[in-house]
Amino acid sequence: MDSATLLMGKKTAIHLEIVQDKGVTGFLQGENASPDTLNSFVEVSKRFEADTIELGNERIQINKEIIVQSFDSGMYVIPPFKYVVGKDTFKSDMLSLKVIPVKVDSLQTIHDFKPVESPEFYFSDLFPEFLLKYWWLILLIQLLIAGALYAYFKWYRKGVTPFAQKPEVIIPPYEEAIMKLTQLKSEKLWEAGQDKEYFTRLTDILRNYLDRRFNINAMEMTTSQIMSVLRKNEETMPVNDQLNKILDMADFVKFAKMRPLPEDNEVAYQRAVNFVNETKPVEIPAEENNEQSNNNERKEDKKI
Repeated sequence: MDSATLLMGKKTAIHLEIVQDKGVTGFLQGENASPDTLNSFVEVSKRFEADTIELGNERIQINKEIIVQSFDSGMYVIPPFKYVVGKDTFKSDMLSLKVIPVKVDSLQTIHDFKPVESPEFYFSDLFPEFLLKYWWLILLIQLLIAGALYAYFKWYRKGVTPFAQKPEVIIPPYEEAIMKLTQLKSEKLWEAGQDKEYFTRLTDILRNYLDRRFNINAMEMTTSQIMSVLRKNEETMPVNDQLNKILDMADFVKFAKMRPLPEDNEVAYQRAVNFVNETKPVEIPAEENNEQSNNNERKEDKKI
């Protein structure tokens, strides 16, 4: 032991030296059972790892150091250390440790202390720990609130719905048909030798026009079925023959693989435009419409 006399609370070291044959395994008994104390009044402050020294002749020396201290004054006996090798147990001598109490004069001013210092000021001390830890979440919430207020005063307060789906603009059947016919002509399909594609597009435009203008399911009907329905329609009677010639020519091109002349393509286009123009709805002026309504009302009154 470095010192057999110790001030209360101070520390001293116990040095263990074990010499043995090389390759022999041993251990200190009780080291694992009570690693923090040597007896009821002597505590183990720290145990250092053992160092091994080669002595030669297949012999080694194991050095181990234990730091002890005590907080109670008195004379204490440290029991022998036991080193177990196989079935043999080797004991060290007992040690004695005298712990001397520390004298304190309550009337004497004690100067061996660190002066009281004013605590350092940090800007983070002004905020709770929660704000410092989740500042990003608080910032996100503030941005969402600011965005909601901006949207309210800019749009909703004025009755404007910024993300509302705009109503679909419905083009009248006549305007849609003329627009598609103009586009078809600009593509010049028949000039590129695509007669079948040209007549297919042309008849599809007319069939769609009949569907929307007269509620005829022309897209699913044959040429004969379409003409059978139109013969009963007074609005199309003057131009039924032109439509019939277009549909017949288209059937020959699509199904009989007939190659029309360039003049036939131009004539079919002009007949299609003429059919749409001749059958477009006629707008009745507001005055005539009101007069007709009044006449109808008078007729009804007479009947009553």
